[in-house]
Amino acid sequence: MPDPANVTDLTRRLPTHDEAASAAEASRALAQARAEVGSLRFNGTNGDQVHLAPAIADLIADLLGHIAQGNMVTLVPTGAMLTTQQAADILNVSRPFLSKLLKENEMPYVPVGSHRRVMFEDLMAYKAKRDSARKAALDELADLGQEFEAS
Repeated sequence: MPDPANVTDLTRRLPTHDEAASAAEASRALAQARAEVGSLRFNGTNGDQVHLAPAIADLIADLLGHIAQGNMVTLVPTGAMLTTQQAADILNVSRPFLSKLLKENEMPYVPVGSHRRVMFEDLMAYKAKRDSARKAALDELADLGQEFEAS
C-alpha cells in the first residue's frame, strides 16, 4: 500500500505543513494582486500575457485558502455524476446511509449497470433541503427556549 504522504493528489490526503504554508503564501499573493490590479495577469508558456477573470482568480484563492487551513479539497463539476461513496463523503454521511436515502427515494439517482450514480445538482438540492430543515428545527428550539425562559 502506498504511503499517503507520497500521494501527490490532495483529494486523497490532507496537505502537509509545507503544502499548507505554500498555499497560504500563494493565497496572500493572489489576494494582494487582485486588490492592486483587480484581476490576475501573468506570463504564459509562450511569453504571452495571460489574464484570469476576477471570478476565476477568486476561485483559485478560495481553493488555496482551504488548502492553507489543512483541508483536503476536491473540485466537482456541477454536471458530474458521483459514486455513492463520493456523494456520501460530500454529505459527510456513511455510504450505507446514503444508499438508504436512495432506496427511500429521498434523492434521485441514475442506475449505471449494477451501480447507482448521483448527479451533483441533485445532491446539492438534497443538501440545501436538509440544511434548511435543520435550521428551521434549530430556530424552533431557540424560540421554545426563549418562551420557556420568559415564563
